[in-house]
Amino acid sequence: MKSLGDNKKAYFDYEILEKLEAGMVLIGQEVKSIKLGRINLSGAYVILRGGEVYLVNASVPPYQPKNLASDYDPARPRKLLLRRAEIKYLIGKTQEKRLTLIPLRVYANKGKIKLEFAIARGRKKANKRELIKKRETEREIERELKLRG
Repeated sequence: MKSLGDNKKAYFDYEILEKLEAGMVLIGQEVKSIKLGRINLSGAYVILRGGEVYLVNASVPPYQPKNLASDYDPARPRKLLLRRAEIKYLIGKTQEKRLTLIPLRVYANKGKIKLEFAIARGRKKANKRELIKKRETEREIERELKLRG
């Protein structure tokens, strides 16, 4: 499945506990724009409101800026399509301490636009530094093995 938009910062800022998939309610020009890869997920998050799930703060620029409806908002909340049991599960999980829902990527699956999002726990600054150090040591070990091998 081809990825149309990624939230690369999510893997650094959050500890991913569980991944889920949802469909998105979009208008026609948003679908065309997303299929061109013009979606920005940085700073976006998923919320539960009134028993429904929404993607908030994801920016989808217009497909044709000159042929644009006057009331179009590129950062409008977009409803996510999930089963009732999945929504109840998410409500329970988000009420746990320090758990949040963050979007990871948008992709096309059989012509439908899907959002992969995760139940995640925010990382503290010290944990991020630790992650960077670990990554750097792994790279150095890899380099040494390539030079000797």
